[in-house]
Amino acid sequence: MTSIDIRSASVQLRALAHPTRLAILEELSQGPKCVTDLEGLLPVRQANISQHLALLRHTQLVDFAQDGQTRCYYLARPKLVGDLLSLLGRSEPVVTRTADEIAAHKSKTGAMKPAKSQRPPNSVTRKVTSR
Repeated sequence: MTSIDIRSASVQLRALAHPTRLAILEELSQGPKCVTDLEGLLPVRQANISQHLALLRHTQLVDFAQDGQTRCYYLARPKLVGDLLSLLGRSEPVVTRTADEIAAHKSKTGAMKPAKSQRPPNSVTRKVTSR
């Protein structure tokens, strides 16, 4: 497993965490598009699309080329975005485990048992009073 920059990864994942931004990335994965193109493809107003594109630019997932008054946006990291969209598009079955299966797995892998929940020494206890 490779080491990742957790801060950078979390910023990029947060950028993906909005339906409009995901839709924009999906459209841009098909090729560069201008804001007016995206406005015709998505049920979102131009001003809102521009705000989402600004955030995606900030996270270096998209960039633009200026042609006079028109900005055409493209994926700045096409492989990363393509891989993420592909992963999100997979239909994985939900896995459920019983407590016994989890315990068996922990003992097999040598995971330590969690200690019983105890209040740490010198902890503050608050009284709840009703008025």
